[in-house]
Amino acid sequence: MNIIDEIEREQMKEIREKRDVPEFNTGDTMKVHLKVVEGTRERIQIFEGLCIAKSNRSLNSTFTIRKISNGEGVERVFPVYSPLISKLEVVRRGDVRRAKLYYLRGRSGKKARIAEKRMDNKADNVSKNTEKETSTDEEIKKGNNE
Repeated sequence: MNIIDEIEREQMKEIREKRDVPEFNTGDTMKVHLKVVEGTRERIQIFEGLCIAKSNRSLNSTFTIRKISNGEGVERVFPVYSPLISKLEVVRRGDVRRAKLYYLRGRSGKKARIAEKRMDNKADNVSKNTEKETSTDEEIKKGNNE
């Protein structure tokens, strides 16, 4: 491993300690809390939109957020490990099959919607079903023995 990779890992670790970097993918609706400096004052501005692209390049990782503002589409590219980002929130998860959602640029209204990913807990459902089956199996065996 070379020195540059080690330095990048250290910087990424420092930023992860300062703020949480959630797991997200394209298709997710996100809120990006940005630090905006206006003269001597500093405030936090929220940019909420759909993540249409993500590029993973260690410290240089970026993601693109698209939102509709006053009827116009606005896209902004954010570095994941930027010091200007104070917080990242995933509002809802999208169910998509593509890595880049550039086709949404040409769509508007209902055509530009993305279905929400279902988060059914399959492991819990399976364990509940097996418990029901075992109890009914035991009842059947009792009925046969009597």
